[in-house]
Amino acid sequence: MQFKDVIGQSAIKQRLINSVRENHVSHAQLFLGPTGSGKLPLALAYAQYILCPNRTETDSCGICPTCQKMQKLAHPDLHFVVPTATTKKVKSNPESDLFMEEWREYVIQNQGYVDTSSWYTFLDVENKQGYMSVRDAASLLRKLSMKSYEGEYKIAIIWMAEKMRVDTANKLLKLLEEPPEKTVFLLIAEDAEELLATIKSRTVLVKIPAIVPMAIETALQIRLGCTAQQAHNAAMISEGNWLNACHSVQESEDRKYFFTTFQQWMRLCFRAAYSEIIDFSANIKTLGREKQKELLDYGLRIIRNALLFNNNLAEIVMLPDDEKKFNANFAPFVNAANLAQIADLFEEAIRQIERNGNAQIIFTDVSFKMVGLLKKK
Repeated sequence: MQFKDVIGQSAIKQRLINSVRENHVSHAQLFLGPTGSGKLPLALAYAQYILCPNRTETDSCGICPTCQKMQKLAHPDLHFVVPTATTKKVKSNPESDLFMEEWREYVIQNQGYVDTSSWYTFLDVENKQGYMSVRDAASLLRKLSMKSYEGEYKIAIIWMAEKMRVDTANKLLKLLEEPPEKTVFLLIAEDAEELLATIKSRTVLVKIPAIVPMAIETALQIRLGCTAQQAHNAAMISEGNWLNACHSVQESEDRKYFFTTFQQWMRLCFRAAYSEIIDFSANIKTLGREKQKELLDYGLRIIRNALLFNNNLAEIVMLPDDEKKFNANFAPFVNAANLAQIADLFEEAIRQIERNGNAQIIFTDVSFKMVGLLKKK
């Protein structure tokens, strides 16, 4: 992967490039940031830039044998440690080396933008949680004790480092303190609190922020062929998470349905149109339970957004333009007198649906109560 393939993050890219050009590559770095911010793509592009013999001022060359091997994640001086668990293929003693074929396929397929949930689904670990065992640490120690095969450096990428068990982390501590010459550790994590303090103290922090919306918009149009409006809407609700943006594009029809349905519902409640409310609730009954819950959860988000609007924080509400306009118009009807009651009403409705309650009765009850609550001052 090259830096040009990483979405946004121009300041981080320049910092990493400068560290190589100025010969200040820290031997252990912690790439810390939220899901979907591009931590792994940045680490892969950085590793390729370090190893490329023909790098330019802005990127690796992308065409030399080293770059071609890196793009396949098959360079002999690039090593991975990733969380794994037992599967149908590996029934005991799982470790990263046993899943490298799957890991390469998964990362390449997703252009480096990955998360633990989809990785575990890809491996089919069922309900088990992935982890890094002491076997992973021992294997990495053996590999890094050897000389580099082709490049000047050996690079170890430890993805989701917070999944290391305590014994695994302790086995790696000595290596992080006194690494073999020309060895670079790139630890990738999302939750600093889950990392051992001793690990954090031995690494240089590279804080990765969420991706700016404009960069996500551009990437959606180029990579997924979205229209400008689709890309803008998805970027606004992505919270700087590329994975969220992609999911939003894929689920745009569902989101549009929830928006128009909730809008219609609240207008019926505001007008106290009781006969129409009963018809509305009968139609909602035809949806599956998950869709009914999602509609109520969408309503809870609208209520939370109303709180932001009412406290002059509209600028942090990231929504498509039509939804944001509706949120702004709806916000005055949510206030200190009814906010908690509305939230409790929706949350209780979700619980009742989870317990197989009659959706028509539940939505009718919520609607009739909302008629009164929306008029509370």
